[in-house]
Amino acid sequence: MPFVENPMEEESLLGNQPIWAEAPLLIGQSRFEPVGNKVIMITGAAGFIGSWVARHLTIVYPEYHIISFDKMDYCATWNNNAQLSGLPNFSFFKGDITHPEDVLACLRKYGVDTVMHFAAQSHVDLSFGNSLDFSINNIQGTHVLLECVRKYGRVQKFIHVSTDEVYGEVGDDENDLLETALLEPTNPYAASKAGAEQMVHAYYKSFKIPAIVVRSNNVYGPHQYPEKVIPKFILLLQRGKQLTLHGNGLHTRRYLFAGDAADAFDTVLHKGEVGHKYNVGSRDEISNIDLCRKLLRYFKTDKADEDLESYIEHVQDRPFNDHRYAVDGSRLKQLGWEQRTSFEDGLRMTVEWYRKFGSDWWGDVESRLTPFPEPPTPAPDEDESQKKGLGYDAPAEGGAMQSNDKWSFSSILTALFFEQA
Repeated sequence: MPFVENPMEEESLLGNQPIWAEAPLLIGQSRFEPVGNKVIMITGAAGFIGSWVARHLTIVYPEYHIISFDKMDYCATWNNNAQLSGLPNFSFFKGDITHPEDVLACLRKYGVDTVMHFAAQSHVDLSFGNSLDFSINNIQGTHVLLECVRKYGRVQKFIHVSTDEVYGEVGDDENDLLETALLEPTNPYAASKAGAEQMVHAYYKSFKIPAIVVRSNNVYGPHQYPEKVIPKFILLLQRGKQLTLHGNGLHTRRYLFAGDAADAFDTVLHKGEVGHKYNVGSRDEISNIDLCRKLLRYFKTDKADEDLESYIEHVQDRPFNDHRYAVDGSRLKQLGWEQRTSFEDGLRMTVEWYRKFGSDWWGDVESRLTPFPEPPTPAPDEDESQKKGLGYDAPAEGGAMQSNDKWSFSSILTALFFEQA
């Protein structure tokens, strides 16, 4: 039977046709000399990048114990972790980073010595209309996590996952930004990530939390929730629908394949220096309109270039849409990391994966394929057979609030105060 925290019934996990059992097990390519028997807590590991890192570390380093810590929000799925569930060095713990009881219970239960913090609200479009949730999850959640790590006192490395968007917009004629550049975020999501970074820095300086910050370009690939542009466009094309493009489509982004991103975090884990910040830069920069054209050629191979334009619908732009981001990743490359996957190869693999698995991997995603999706509401437990038993169903010692209850800021302070007492 698969090994997970509070394992669910075997028939519930396997179901009639488990889609994850048919999918390839995708990891990165790097490997370093293992350092002891690490116990690594990965927050947000049932999401996109976190699940790539969890799979990679679990498979490549059997000496390490990997704990997937996730609250199973709308963009997460057990399918992203299910292929690891039979392995003795993998555990799943359902918990929320804004709930100190969850965090402390996980740290203590497994004797965690390393934290890799991926959990975040990350969809920029949603941040314009739901910005307070981004502050709560990204800033307050990071603060709670740091405070729990401080109280726990045994974490040897804390890797905080940020974004290149904290730097703000970079002009076409500007040089790629180094890690020392000013943070000038322009949207609520980026501002929340910059705020979280500042809290990490404060805990590094004030409490000697052994922190490292990683800022990456856009990551894409299999397992990414289809509210993001590449999987969204693939699923729209599968359904014979037009691609809805914000604004004129001339904004550019640099894209990094998820396997290369997993290698980057593996490199930082094993070679990164505490107190340092690392950019993860890609050489592949493409405009949104050219991205549409590339994807259309996978589905409309018999069409001339001018005919492809009829499949693109330009819609209202975001309130503010950064023209481009550009970071210099030289510091990380000095540690031995390199980008191995070309955009053409990565996009081809991504299209193939979503053609086979994308429509069923997360259940019903139709509402996420619109140009301006509404903030998601909690699902009515339609996938209860998947979620049943994944969380810890009783509070930890002390009888505090259940992990599915709403934590207010005052209740967090109260919980941490009594924990200290």
